[in-house]
Amino acid sequence: MRPAARPTSPQLIVANPKVPATDLKSLVEWIKSNPDKVSAGTAGAGSASHIGGIYFQNFSHTSFLFVPYRGTGPAMQDLISGQIQIMIDQSSNSLPQVRNKLIKAFAVTSKTRLAVAPDIPTVDEAGMPGFYISVWHGLWVPKDTPKPIIAKLAAAVRAAFADPATRKRFLDLGQEIPPVEQQTPEALGAYQKAEIEKWWPLIKTAHIKVE
Repeated sequence: MRPAARPTSPQLIVANPKVPATDLKSLVEWIKSNPDKVSAGTAGAGSASHIGGIYFQNFSHTSFLFVPYRGTGPAMQDLISGQIQIMIDQSSNSLPQVRNKLIKAFAVTSKTRLAVAPDIPTVDEAGMPGFYISVWHGLWVPKDTPKPIIAKLAAAVRAAFADPATRKRFLDLGQEIPPVEQQTPEALGAYQKAEIEKWWPLIKTAHIKVE
């Protein structure tokens, strides 16, 4: 059962500063011209950064090597040092490095710009319309949980999302809170179903297995 809403964290398409591309279109062209020289860091097989990278390859008709790490933290360190060239990474992880000019961001994978980083264009604006990826999370309970308890939990989540301090904290982390009408168990269930339909074929085709 799904009693709660789903804050989402769009991904950022980021690169080491030494990558010569100046925007998303030129990044794609640079990758196409240097397929054997480009590597993308991931948090391991089946991670959001891995699946996002495969989606990027399919969407942009590019090819590059994936380098798995034990989390995006180590991957980010190698991106900064130039051991790898690109990442499709959660905004909450990449934004501090972008702000400190340790890496550069080409686009955010959502329909709207991030409130905390309005200078980063969306993928629609940057030339890759429809390339949407978000890491999201919700609250689940056992299937036999009584409906009054589910309703109480859902109400508590909506109250938390309405709190200004809570909202600010989520936004500071680069996470987007869904509108009130989407903060329901039914909306979360529909969103989960749509996400499975979108990502499962890609995962199956790429033969991704959790290691």
